[in-house]
Amino acid sequence: MADWNEPRPTTRNPFGSATINGDVIGAATRDDGLRRYMLSIYNYMASGVLLSGAVALLFANSSLAIPVLTSPLRWLIMLAPLGFVLAMSFGLNRMQTGTLKVLFWSFCVAMGLSMSAIFLVYTGTSIALTFFSTAGAFAGLSLYGYTTKRNLSAMGAFMTMGLIGIILAMLLNMFLQSSGLALAISVLGVLIFAGLTAWDTQRLRDTYFQVQGTALVEKVVIMGALSLYLDFINLFQFLLSFLGDRR
Repeated sequence: MADWNEPRPTTRNPFGSATINGDVIGAATRDDGLRRYMLSIYNYMASGVLLSGAVALLFANSSLAIPVLTSPLRWLIMLAPLGFVLAMSFGLNRMQTGTLKVLFWSFCVAMGLSMSAIFLVYTGTSIALTFFSTAGAFAGLSLYGYTTKRNLSAMGAFMTMGLIGIILAMLLNMFLQSSGLALAISVLGVLIFAGLTAWDTQRLRDTYFQVQGTALVEKVVIMGALSLYLDFINLFQFLLSFLGDRR
């Protein structure tokens, strides 16, 4: 049994290895664990995006799409993903890992249903081109967040405040219906989620060193995948809103 009263000082030397009570954990070993952790996050995130895309495409091509999306049920479809995010965020500490996984996949299905309308509004070619453009931009931004030595915390806080401003502007534009404001929101949305992608990646990388070797790792992986999923999807939607060709 661990003696929690026994001090276990941790120091980090300039060459990137951690020392705990004189035992050196090699950088290669640590990096291997970090690599597996980040790959798990990306695998969940990418699988979730593909699941949402498949659900959106299948639903958009079904006979139910137009009747459902033009009925009051569309509000349930639009708000369901938010409900899953809130449930996962506030119930994280009480939930089993298996429950969290079920909610994550359910969220991806709900997001697919809510995004199905884009196949009715935009051409398939423009959706595909925007998707691959988003994937390339996301990969570059995430790689920057993972490798940079610069602390992105201040930028993350600024982008979070910008996100709140974007949400308020979108609510306002529901009444104003201004095309100019809509374009400005789309451009700012792309910039904000580009910054959040880099920041979230760095935050997840740094979180690994706090949870490695604990039972929290799997939960952090799932919630990390959720964060990057939201960054990717929002980046895609904002890009599509001003780059996509309408039908």
